[in-house]
Amino acid sequence: MRSVSSREWMFLAIILIYSFVPTFGGLFRIAELLGGPAIIPANPRALAHPLPIVLHILSSFLFCLLGALQFLPSMRRYHLGLHRMMGRVVAAAGCMSALTGLWMTHFYAFPQELQGSLLYWARMALSLSMFGLIAWAVIAIRSRNLVGHSTAMLRAYAVGQGASTQTFLGISWMVAFGTEPLGLLRDVMMVFAWGLNLLIAEFLISKMFAPRTLPT
Repeated sequence: MRSVSSREWMFLAIILIYSFVPTFGGLFRIAELLGGPAIIPANPRALAHPLPIVLHILSSFLFCLLGALQFLPSMRRYHLGLHRMMGRVVAAAGCMSALTGLWMTHFYAFPQELQGSLLYWARMALSLSMFGLIAWAVIAIRSRNLVGHSTAMLRAYAVGQGASTQTFLGISWMVAFGTEPLGLLRDVMMVFAWGLNLLIAEFLISKMFAPRTLPT
């Protein structure tokens, strides 16, 4: 797409790199479930009930990577038909990611050191919120409410990218302290990652959609 600027290509490259570890770690998990070698540590929950995690990994992959394209101004300006077509895929993938995340949070048996009450309820609330935000974004665009559509999708995307921020924080902690965060510390760090993403989303919304005052 020649109309995509160099700044937009840089933005896409940053998103791709940022999403790389959780996304491709998940793809390694799918390869393992299909009979490939165990490249990453075994997950007994995935082995016992593989379908939800496979759907979650694939839908999150589409939502995070294709979703980044949807925020490019040139995509909406010069490729509106493609933006609309991809938007349907992104919305469906985001809803699948949210619902499978909800299912796994409630039905998978996590050890206490990997998911305490704080993380359980945060995951439940954020999965429902992500689904609700995408549903509202679809309703808003059908009503020609462009601002409502854009802000809802940006907030949903911030929730969907939680795994990337969590991975970055977790790796940083292990590099700094030499141990993996577990228990309440892990819960707080995971919730903090979502909070940070949502704060960034609100900052971007305030910059992009702030009411403009005319010079006097």
